Amino acid sequence: MNTEQAVRQVVLDTETTGMNQEGGPPHLNHNIIEIGCVEVINRKLTGRHYHVYVKPDRKIDPEAIAVHGITDAFLHDKPVFSDIVDEFLAFIDGAEVIAHNASFDVGFMDYEFAKLKRGLPKTADICKITDSLQLAKERFPGKRNNLDVLCDRYGIDNSHRTLHGALLDAEILADVFLLMTGGQTALNLSQGDDSGGGSDVGIRRLSAERPALKVINVTEQEQQAHESRLDLVAKGGQCLWREIP
Repeated sequence: MNTEQAVRQVVLDTETTGMNQEGGPPHLNHNIIEIGCVEVINRKLTGRHYHVYVKPDRKIDPEAIAVHGITDAFLHDKPVFSDIVDEFLAFIDGAEVIAHNASFDVGFMDYEFAKLKRGLPKTADICKITDSLQLAKERFPGKRNNLDVLCDRYGIDNSHRTLHGALLDAEILADVFLLMTGGQTALNLSQGDDSGGGSDVGIRRLSAERPALKVINVTEQEQQAHESRLDLVAKGGQCLWREIP
């Protein structure tokens, strides 16, 4: 019986109406307008995610629109934060939340929670928080460590990322985080998958319902052919395959 505790992580990103330009906290007088989260359990992407657009109570700064492309007109019929807060909290509750420059996203989240005046917890009260930007700075001191740079560094294809988007950024960050914290975890050798990754290194998303791998045993004829090939190698000198126990 497997008694190991499953490790649940939620990789998260947000988009906002803008940032405070007067030296105060970035969330001051601004709102979250998009949340994107992907779930990772025991270092495997599960395919489960949370994504929502949120109608703010203020106009979006033009500078922010230039970054994420989300407009006031697009958000006019979307739910307000109070409508989605319970399902959002349920998704992240108890997980390790991973965000790039986590203080930015968590600051906005806690600001939105407090504005509702419902006695909602702060993010750190229900989640462990990990800043992937800080991890990148520790591994690559003195270098740029934004998400695009890290994708180049780890060979992750983000060519489809022309504007920022919370769910897309969360999916990309999940790939970066898993590679950054565990080395090369998979080689995507498919030439025709939907990701367009080709032979780039990436995280292969495996379904939990996938069938067991089929084991094909070598035939006697194939074994004989293999031994004949090794005989030819041995005639030319050292045959390492036969020296391996």
